[in-house]
Amino acid sequence: MTPVRSSAGLRAQSAVALGGGHGLHASLSALRLLVDDLTLDELTAIVTVADNGGSSGRLRGEFGVLPPGDLRMALAALCGEDDWGDTWARLLQHRFAGEGEMRGHVVGNLLIVGLWELLGDHVDALDWVGRLLGAKGRVLPMALTPMDIWADVRGLDPTDPEALTVVRGQVEVATTEGVIASVRLEPPDPPVSPAALAAVEEADWVVLGPGSWFSSVLPHLLVPALREALVRTTGRVVVVLNLEEQEGETGGFGAADHLAVLAEHAPELRLHTVLADERRVGGELAELREQAAACGAALVLADLGADDGSPRHDPHKLAAAYATLFEGDHA
Repeated sequence: MTPVRSSAGLRAQSAVALGGGHGLHASLSALRLLVDDLTLDELTAIVTVADNGGSSGRLRGEFGVLPPGDLRMALAALCGEDDWGDTWARLLQHRFAGEGEMRGHVVGNLLIVGLWELLGDHVDALDWVGRLLGAKGRVLPMALTPMDIWADVRGLDPTDPEALTVVRGQVEVATTEGVIASVRLEPPDPPVSPAALAAVEEADWVVLGPGSWFSSVLPHLLVPALREALVRTTGRVVVVLNLEEQEGETGGFGAADHLAVLAEHAPELRLHTVLADERRVGGELAELREQAAACGAALVLADLGADDGSPRHDPHKLAAAYATLFEGDHA
């Protein structure tokens, strides 16, 4: 069910969610419910633009544009639950079948790229798509130029398991069979939309995660202007942990390891809250609480997982956790 505000008279707040792919989609689906119930009056998604696979990778290569896929998914998550929103969300996510050149392309990707060509402005075009969909928030790219993720990966050289091998590309990093030691971006200092920086600096709440840790979450901390805005903001930074390790990117990681990686890549970033699924933590509770405290954060545990047992966040449960956090801290 949709969460209901528990405290009358609270000022509605603003939130910015950063990430990409299915993790950001889950977070935005939850936060959109808080726009519906007036806990939030402003919601902005800032989305990674490093995808190099599938329909997004093909369009990026052919037209030299930002990869549209994660931006499309964020817009779809912000569609309402009425017939209008549901229909547009499904169309936006529709992938062509068949055997021709269009096979695998997604309608929303083509719409976004078409508007980029027509208007010549990434942010303006995304705002137009949002208005068409009746989106309950705004979607902005992490940077205004396509990015590539480079990772130093240990364990790929059979003759020297401790040697570091450079792996390039979001898809390649996400599916590596080694252990990721660090990641970086190319170009290392891309231009960032002033709207994205302003949204972070002016937000009441900033949400990082869940999602692919090295290829969707960490990249936001590797863009210098965006990292500085995250460090400078007076908004309270919330990190939402994944429900399980991700084969390839975070194989063998415990919950505390995810926070340790954040701290390693952005040691000056102070967190307000770490939100984790109570079933995910298990015997790691003491270690996770200690790591959260080292980042300046309180640890909050809640039931966040889908009831079918899959490693997905349930939007309604996550919305309820967000509402409790936002209203309790803001009272």
